Amino acid sequence: MGRDNALNEGSSGPATHGQGALAGARILIARSPDRAGELVAALRRLGAEPVLLPLIDFEVARDQHSLDVAFDALGAGAYNWLVISSATTVQVLEAKAAERGSTLGAWLPGHVQVATIGPATRQILESRGVSVDLAPTALQSGAGLLGVWPEGRNSVFLPQADIADSRLRRGLEARGASVQAVTAYRTVDYPADPGLRLPACRPPLEEVDAGPPAEVLTAADANREIRAGRLDAVVAASPSAARRIHADLAPLGACRFVAIGRSTAGEAAGLGLAVAAVAEAPTASGLVAAVVRSQPSQHPAKDNT
Repeated sequence: MGRDNALNEGSSGPATHGQGALAGARILIARSPDRAGELVAALRRLGAEPVLLPLIDFEVARDQHSLDVAFDALGAGAYNWLVISSATTVQVLEAKAAERGSTLGAWLPGHVQVATIGPATRQILESRGVSVDLAPTALQSGAGLLGVWPEGRNSVFLPQADIADSRLRRGLEARGASVQAVTAYRTVDYPADPGLRLPACRPPLEEVDAGPPAEVLTAADANREIRAGRLDAVVAASPSAARRIHADLAPLGACRFVAIGRSTAGEAAGLGLAVAAVAEAPTASGLVAAVVRSQPSQHPAKDNT
């Protein structure tokens, strides 16, 4: 019997700020269009002009056999925990379930417990009918999950990106778990090979209309915007994005660097990028709050001529 058990929790709205708190601010989001809709809408509500710079994309894992074997073992009840650390992993597992004529929630045996890290991944799981049994509330990271992980001889399926940090796997094993870590997808420079690219990320729930699509820039475009002083902030969601921003856009000048999470902030600082603000939670409201904190109280009108 599957674990279809949607909790129907709505997405939390952005933090409360004055409607024009970011009036005139031009904010660069280092995400692809299919992953930025909620943040684009939240920034627009505060008067900002969001623009996008896709840096990374995702392709199917090269070793599909190992992923298929582990996924079939999951459905057969071989594990008692499934640990999902990203929304992209949810995409991959959904596709595997669909290949088998099922859904992810129906594929999971009733005894399998699900753990995740961030609220965005939890939200997308619950909107798909998969309840989450364990997630950190304070430190929303792999280290935070390890801090609340139950000791004992648990069997764990851990599908991850090819560039995933091994500390989560090692930490679980140190707490007595038997971990089957499998590469679920590859992280590549944007754009991915069309024949290998993962399908666009479906939003977790019905989201407010973000309006017209945000402008998508190339790295060269963004570089020119920074040199001309037309970008107020850049938002990076991962250490790899921080590295790309440093390589392609530094020095940032008056454009302030906003990080999603301490690992991204640490990577940026190590590269010499000044971190103006760190999002306390990897949600649209957390990101908007960080962008607001990063900015001066007044935004002079831009000369866009």
